[in-house]
Amino acid sequence: MSTIAALIAASAASDDSEGGGMHLPTLDELFPSPFVGDGTLWELNRIGLVRIVATLALVLLVWLGARRTKLVPGRGQSTFELMMGFVHKQICEAALSPAAARQYLPYIATLFFGIFALNITGVIPFLDVSSNSVVAVPLMLALCTWIAFVVAGIKAHGFGHFVADNLFPKGAPKVMYVILAPIEFLSTFILRPVTLTVRLMANMIAGHFLLAAFFAMTSYLFVEASGALKGLGVVSFAAAFAFTLFEIFVAALQAYIFSLLSTVYIGLAREGH
Repeated sequence: MSTIAALIAASAASDDSEGGGMHLPTLDELFPSPFVGDGTLWELNRIGLVRIVATLALVLLVWLGARRTKLVPGRGQSTFELMMGFVHKQICEAALSPAAARQYLPYIATLFFGIFALNITGVIPFLDVSSNSVVAVPLMLALCTWIAFVVAGIKAHGFGHFVADNLFPKGAPKVMYVILAPIEFLSTFILRPVTLTVRLMANMIAGHFLLAAFFAMTSYLFVEASGALKGLGVVSFAAAFAFTLFEIFVAALQAYIFSLLSTVYIGLAREGH
């Protein structure tokens, strides 16, 4: 409820500063002006600051959960172990052998918790945006997964066999390789990181604009509308609350999907075709 109240207040203040009326969100919100280092490599805007805050918060929580591990865990350690167990059992072991699951657990856990931390800022007061709503971070994470599964495949099979397995499917007529090889190259080495990037970014953009639109509507109906129209503010408020809960679910779901697909790609690379 504090998140909703803060967002409504912010929306109302924005409306007042812009001369009234309902102002729906635009893409400009995802490209705010820098307030530090404008035009330099160290340029920092609001979304960059949100990334830093989310990262520091995640590091702090992990440190607090793991700094004093005990044989009989306390509440914080139990929560941390439960979440790590979920990533290990439900994501890593879903697509990898037990030995490989343990090997890749640090990377997959970093993906899962990092993506969730960057996603959940979209519903936190005064942050109000997921830094995965712009392409930079989703693309970087997708490229890390691309490197991980390519390296895993080369280590398991050698460079030549790994490339051959992915470009020339066994059992297909050799004459078809002229067609199949470009398709397999595009599918495996180009579309995988692209789809990981677009899926994560598009869901976070959609969630941001839905929430912003409903809170702007609620603010307008409560503050500026007259008569019976004010009653519709209750409806838009309920919708905004429902979408807030849904966005929390989506933040976790997208972290799970990205991490699971990364694990699957690594598993496929290690196993070959």
